[in-house]
Amino acid sequence: MLKFTKKFYALLTGLFVFIVYLFTLAPSIVEIDTGELATVQAKLGIAHPTGYPLFTLLGHLFYLLPLHLRKIYQLNLLTAVWCSLAVMVFVYTAKLILDNITAFVPEKLLIKEKKKAKDKKANAGANKAEAGKFEIPDIKKYLGAIFGGLVLGFGKTFWTQGTSVEVYSLQLFLFNLIILFLLKAYINKDNPAELKFFNPWMLFALLLALGFSNHMTTLFLIPAAAYLYFDKYKFNKISWQRIGYMLIVFIPVLLLFYSYLPLRAVQGPILNWGNPDTFAKIMRQIKGDQYHVWLFSSTAAAEKQLTYFVNNLPSEFLVNSFICIVGLIISFSKARKFFIFTGIMFLFTVLYAINYDIHDIDSYFLLAYVALAFFIVFGTVQILVLLKHAKYPYATAVSLLAIFMLVQIYFNYAEVNQSDVYTFEDYTKNIMNSCNKNSVIFTYEWDYLVSPSYYFQYAENFRPDITVADKELLRRSWYYHQLNCNHPGLLNGIQPDVNNFLSAVAPFESNDKFDPNLLEADYRKIMTGLVETNIDKGNFYIAPELFEGEMQRGEFALPAGCTLVPDLFLFKVVKGNNYIPAPDPNFIIRFPKHRTDYINFIEQTVGSMLARRALYEMQFDKLDRAKIYIKKIKSDFPNYVLPPGLDDVLGK
Repeated sequence: MLKFTKKFYALLTGLFVFIVYLFTLAPSIVEIDTGELATVQAKLGIAHPTGYPLFTLLGHLFYLLPLHLRKIYQLNLLTAVWCSLAVMVFVYTAKLILDNITAFVPEKLLIKEKKKAKDKKANAGANKAEAGKFEIPDIKKYLGAIFGGLVLGFGKTFWTQGTSVEVYSLQLFLFNLIILFLLKAYINKDNPAELKFFNPWMLFALLLALGFSNHMTTLFLIPAAAYLYFDKYKFNKISWQRIGYMLIVFIPVLLLFYSYLPLRAVQGPILNWGNPDTFAKIMRQIKGDQYHVWLFSSTAAAEKQLTYFVNNLPSEFLVNSFICIVGLIISFSKARKFFIFTGIMFLFTVLYAINYDIHDIDSYFLLAYVALAFFIVFGTVQILVLLKHAKYPYATAVSLLAIFMLVQIYFNYAEVNQSDVYTFEDYTKNIMNSCNKNSVIFTYEWDYLVSPSYYFQYAENFRPDITVADKELLRRSWYYHQLNCNHPGLLNGIQPDVNNFLSAVAPFESNDKFDPNLLEADYRKIMTGLVETNIDKGNFYIAPELFEGEMQRGEFALPAGCTLVPDLFLFKVVKGNNYIPAPDPNFIIRFPKHRTDYINFIEQTVGSMLARRALYEMQFDKLDRAKIYIKKIKSDFPNYVLPPGLDDVLGK
């Protein structure tokens, strides 16, 4: 049994993590990009920049497997697989590091230790001295590697990636594969002065290309990789030639996967972000030009993100954070080069990521958490060393580490558990079911409505007659092409305005001089025209965030003679001021035990729209109708505070 465990220790660790992940796996779509990313995997579409071709292709292959599961659950399951594999590779890598610890010891320090023993005039003593300082018993290596992997796998942000569709789950697996084969290439006993095409660095180059084919955060690994490479080969002609060989592998693989973008774009997929069918559009998509406005925007933004990272850090590993501090000290002492490598990886990741001013920044720190987990490996080994004089050293150590691990799992479980999250599915489906056939919903609730609607409409064929038009995406030229493909006729009445806007936005998207006033004027014409030309074809709905934001600020106006009527979840655009009936609120939205800001937003949004409907009913002296909506608020949305004048209506 012990022999089996030693042989499959990494696999068993990953399997244990996977089993725990199954208990926290989301059964449906969750917030932010999940709906969009699941749709591009299901339908071979093109996702938001940078397109994520490797993620899309591998996800589609997994989607096609006949597992007899609901397809969205199957795609969520794949994320648990990727994260579990990442843990498995991490554990194997940690053991490899501990097995080859002298490879990371500066040569001067090794010579110094040998000299100390030689002074005692005992060659055997020299070997013993060196072994005593740098060698680690096997059992400590296994325990250190396994515990470090578990701490990483059950870290809050890492664990979250294994619960629902996201590109970072695959990226974690690739991060760890790249690190593994980078270290293998570094440890490999080749001749630095010899140049060969077939060597371990070629496999590293291949994996690096796969990493960039999935997500550009692979860039975070480059400085640390460069440190190890030049530490081994120095700066000379042969080392640069070897890099040239690696590029011969790297560039074709990268081009191969990114060729998916134009090849698929010309086929007109349902989701075709950026429509990258020309070289300029391909480069714009890969570089993520539209997100540059949030990158390196200000020192204040960087300070805010850094403060968030520092404040959030203790909650990632909880009680095990102190083991990380111990590991920092020990790795500096016993594996100085690995300490520098890991430190570069950590610092570059954090210092680059904090300059990205977005709300969902956590996933950009993932590589930093991987780096810290390596320090936890060293810290764990040191704890085992400190406990060697205990009566039952390994029993004591394993018991202590198990307690630490259980504490982390217990407290992070509630934070990451999405096994009861149906809220976004219920919210999206109820909104669409509240609309009449062939209606248009005008919104920019990407995180709650637009992204989920893609999956339910295009992958599950739920209410495909509804048009969900994203107000913010109307600022992008490619979106009009997608609307024309998916909803023919929607833009027919405003095509001249669309053409004017596309001409005005072209220099903006090409980073040339543009007229912002003209661009904004054309954009506003399109929004108003979209309502005016479609209101007679079917019902047109405005989402509450548009009413509360752009309409109140005068950035968006309805056509003359039109008004808004609260209609369950949305505002219906109507002509005139007559009373307009609305359906009874016979819907159910399931809320999970653990509330997040996203879940609370949905409760507050639905509660406010029902309250508005109740006030509307009271304006027309329909008290009984108003009571129906108020009762729904009190029974289903207890955290929503009723506005003055409604709380006492039920008593009348």
